[in-house]
Formats: sequence, C-alpha cells, structure tokens
Amino acid sequence: MVFSRRTGYAVGCLILMALVMVSAALAHHSFAVYDHTKTLILNGKVTKFQWTNPHAFLEIDVQDAKGAVKHYTLECTSINMMQRLGWRSNMIKAGDQVKAIAAPLLSGQPGGLLLEVTLASGEKRELGVPASNTFKRTAEQE
Repeated sequence: MVFSRRTGYAVGCLILMALVMVSAALAHHSFAVYDHTKTLILNGKVTKFQWTNPHAFLEIDVQDAKGAVKHYTLECTSINMMQRLGWRSNMIKAGDQVKAIAAPLLSGQPGGLLLEVTLASGEKRELGVPASNTFKRTAEQE
C-alpha cells in the first residue's frame, strides 16, 4: 500500500495530537506541585466546599496567633473516588470548623492537597489520594 504525501502528513498530525492528549491527561493527575516532604495542620473555618469535577476543593480561613486570617484552597481527589469512600456533597458546609492535614504547595502559596480532614462532628475522613503514603507526615501528626 502506497501513501501519498498528504496522507502521510495527516497520519503524522493525528499521531502528534494523540501524544499531546495523552501527555496532558497524565500531567493533570500529577502531584508534582505539592511538597511530599512535609504536611500542614490547618484548623479553620470552611468558607466553601466545592463538589465539582474533576476534583473537589475545600476552602478554609485559618487564623494565626495574632488574629490574622489566611485563606487556603485545598484540592481534593475526584468526587468519584470520594463517593466510593462514603463522601457526600453535603458533608462539609460553610461555617464548619475543621482540622485539615494537607501537603503544601511547593510555591509557598496558601494551598495544598487535602490528605485528611477532621469534620465539625469530630469524625476523621481520608480523601483517597492515590499514593498518599508518598507524602511524609510531619512529626506532630505521627
């Protein structure tokens, strides 16, 4: 079978597009932006619990010893994974006091990957983060 130059170009473009889409999909699920060497313990008030695809988000305001408030945005895993672990969209509400354990952003910005949360009821919940054992817990949490 003989390919024309035009057919070869089209096939090459299709292969290139497929490779770009695969690399984008793999990059989306990377935890490279989070620090794997330590975790944060954040006690704060929920401002928003966003139950969305592809990932849920928990936003909390954390007050320091001097009374200054810092807003944190914490990424969760997919709502599909969370539902399999018994999570529901109404488990956390704005105004709830929670304790969050998160892998911080490498950039130093106030945010991270949520690994575990203690709900207002006192119930501890994990998020089902793939390879969560690669995130080293700080001494306070062991």
